[in-house]
Amino acid sequence: MPSFMKDAIKKTFVELLEEMPMSAITVKMVVEKCGINRNSFYYYYQDLPSLVEEIIKDDADVIIGRYDTIDSIEMALRAATSFCEQKRRAILHIYNSVSRDVFEMYLWKVCDYVVTTYAKTLFRDVKLAPSDEEIILRFYRCECFGLIIEWLNQKMETNVEEHISRFCQLYKGMAEEMIRRAAQES
Repeated sequence: MPSFMKDAIKKTFVELLEEMPMSAITVKMVVEKCGINRNSFYYYYQDLPSLVEEIIKDDADVIIGRYDTIDSIEMALRAATSFCEQKRRAILHIYNSVSRDVFEMYLWKVCDYVVTTYAKTLFRDVKLAPSDEEIILRFYRCECFGLIIEWLNQKMETNVEEHISRFCQLYKGMAEEMIRRAAQES
């Protein structure tokens, strides 16, 4: 079967997610709206959760592929929030469903990637103990992930762009200071 059918299934499912919660969507609804039979759906996907996982994985991979370098914590946070902003209602419906753990796993993957990529800029000219590097990376991964989870818990109603900008103003120089202290102690 052609891959365009697989793409059509994903597109149709996301359209339905934009309209209603995941718990209200059935395979029957997807195949009827897509104009295919159930066997075609099951050729590609075991069930709706496996479809959701592939959609989330694909979106995470696209975002990760977009950023070869990240020069600031602000850029890292914006890259991670773009994971959610692409399909706001659909993401909220997934986040508030039984597939939340899958969503969080891929969100963590995105946060890990953007923070690790940003760290290459931060650690470029300094030699730190590997344990200190890991502590700093862990802190920023958690900060990035936590900011996005809080925003999702607020139903994405706050202006995340303003929040990121203000956060970065208040945070300015902290990473450099952490690195400076760790380098002094090395």
